[in-house]
Amino acid sequence: MPLAVPDPPLADDQIRLEPLSQADAPDLAGMVGDPDIVRFTRVPAGADEAFVRGWIGGYERGWQDGSRAGFAVRGHDGSFLGFAAVIELELEHGEGEIGYMVPPAARGRGVASRAVELLTRWGFDELGLLRLELRIDVENSASARVAERAGYVRDGVLRNVHFKEGARCDLGVWSRLTQD
Repeated sequence: MPLAVPDPPLADDQIRLEPLSQADAPDLAGMVGDPDIVRFTRVPAGADEAFVRGWIGGYERGWQDGSRAGFAVRGHDGSFLGFAAVIELELEHGEGEIGYMVPPAARGRGVASRAVELLTRWGFDELGLLRLELRIDVENSASARVAERAGYVRDGVLRNVHFKEGARCDLGVWSRLTQD
């Protein structure tokens, strides 16, 4: 079942979330080579614009089949501040997983926390989700702070779990429920 684009758009006094499109490829391609993004996200090492365009295509299809919803994070002046998404969406089970990436120039300004909070409210209020989850490498203290600021609780750690490209890590599972 297709997802409806949020109306009104997801925004607060600092940022707005715009549904991801191919027009965002240059901004995303400029971000995916950042060492922290390569280390802490599912983006593969060596990702290029072709990868980014295919990845965006997956989110465009996700809007159509209801499996995911990706957004470019922008300032109200139109500046690119990152990516945020419900990267896995299971409407029939009332659950989703949120992911995000913020380029170095936008870090430390609350962008990720604001984006996670906007997606969380949308997931609960508009999509009818009951549980949202973040999965964060235990060494990623900045993302742990994002989760805490957004009201997520660490449920536990998946130890030595396969992450990507043969890499393993200890992955913290953080959740927020509608009643939190």
